[in-house]
Amino acid sequence: MRNIFEVKDPEGSNVPKEIYGYRPYLFAFCASWASAMYGYDSAFIGGTLTLPSFKTQFGLDGADSNAAAALSSNIVSTYQAGAFFGCAFGFILAEKFGRKRSMIAATLIFIVGAVLQIIGRLDLLYAGRALAGWGIGVNTLVLPIYVSECSPPLIRGRLVGVFEVMLQAALVIGFWINYGVNENISGSDSRQWHIPMAIQFVLAGLLILSLLPMIESPRWLASKGKARHATKALSWIRNLPPDHPYLVRELAQIEAALDHEVQSTGGVSNWRQIFRELLQKGVRNRVVLGCGLVTLQNFAGINAINYYSPTIFKSIGVTGTSAGLLGTGVFGIVKMVATFFYAGFLVDKAGRRALLIGGGMGALVPMLYLGVYTKVSGSFTAVPPQDDGARAAIAMIYIYAFFYGLSWNGVPWLFTSEIMPTRVRTLGVAFCICIQWLTQFVVVYSLPYMILGITYGTFLFFAAFIVLAILFAWLFVPETKGVALEDMDLLFGSDVPVFARRARRNYEEAVNARVTALQAKQDLEVV
Repeated sequence: MRNIFEVKDPEGSNVPKEIYGYRPYLFAFCASWASAMYGYDSAFIGGTLTLPSFKTQFGLDGADSNAAAALSSNIVSTYQAGAFFGCAFGFILAEKFGRKRSMIAATLIFIVGAVLQIIGRLDLLYAGRALAGWGIGVNTLVLPIYVSECSPPLIRGRLVGVFEVMLQAALVIGFWINYGVNENISGSDSRQWHIPMAIQFVLAGLLILSLLPMIESPRWLASKGKARHATKALSWIRNLPPDHPYLVRELAQIEAALDHEVQSTGGVSNWRQIFRELLQKGVRNRVVLGCGLVTLQNFAGINAINYYSPTIFKSIGVTGTSAGLLGTGVFGIVKMVATFFYAGFLVDKAGRRALLIGGGMGALVPMLYLGVYTKVSGSFTAVPPQDDGARAAIAMIYIYAFFYGLSWNGVPWLFTSEIMPTRVRTLGVAFCICIQWLTQFVVVYSLPYMILGITYGTFLFFAAFIVLAILFAWLFVPETKGVALEDMDLLFGSDVPVFARRARRNYEEAVNARVTALQAKQDLEVV
């Protein structure tokens, strides 16, 4: 097996093994406490809605099905609404103040929101959910960009994948915290719902403490003309001295890419011009691809299960609060294991495109089965017999979680963070992640009503979008594995066709031509 340190970079010279030491992994781990905050909310709120103490406190206990569905939708989706606006505003923060300081400021806002949520009043719960969502919206925009800009190309997928590993680990914690408090604390004790809410403070505190000693993004520093600080930051993350040839060459490539982007816009750098750059050839296609991926990511159904897993398990015949929470806990473990394999072993080996296509196919079959089973068994209107069909339905949720965790769970976040040009990366990613939060809002707000209205059609609805997701990835998503951020123009340039395989071939031809030219130049210098 070839050692990762023996891989050649695009220019043909050996990549120093020092850049693959512990530092980039430590950096990604510290920054990814932000995704843990997001993952924990995805898990804990759905289970908390089913806790007896929470139902009593906020009027869910004894409400009719329509009223309960409306209240649940509002409580959950207020978070997504806040995240949408946080993501939109995060572009300004990240561009003006940098990646690191923006994430710390957003986390402080999140803490204020968490305080309001724990007081016990419905109006303050809504306000707290919106503020916490605002903080998460900023962080989910900045985090993938921050890690991507600091990562060596060869392991960029793996490092951005730490985002998903941390998210899934926190998601598991959220599921099992709810199971634990339901089993061990009386439904008449407010601590039953206060404890899951309070864990949010722990994750936010860990993020702030972890980020304080970390570097700022070298690419952001370079874009602001802070060359000395950019050199120092890149020197630390690459574990190389500032005068090392590899480091000097990487900084030169970053500055050359920035100069090219400035020249292409006539040197104008105001906000209006940056917005216009998103519509340029070779950039607008990247925005469309990113928005398409994050939209299909949500309409494939994962957040319906994340946020309403007890409801989903109930729809296939799992009865009782404890049994539903136990089922969601196992669901979280399966998804976490799949995400670990995705980030640790697959994304930088199999590539982004193959995972999207293969993982989509693997997730499609379980979703189709769930639609057919719930129709045939009538599980939405009555408790079905606990036969082989019912057990298979439960297994299908776990199979779906596994294949989704290997693919669509993480690849869209990585893809959108790595394909944008440096000058407009923050705005381009902000646009895509805003769409992600908007479509997530639509799904989590609509699901209680879908369960009541179209019942088994809910699963078939998500299955139809999985089919669209597979086709979209096969036709339009080119492979970005191993492509340096400054070389994305070769993959998405104005002369590159939209079809994925041809785009990758054009990129490889351009890189081969550049290597040939470099070798010819070196031969002439020797002569």
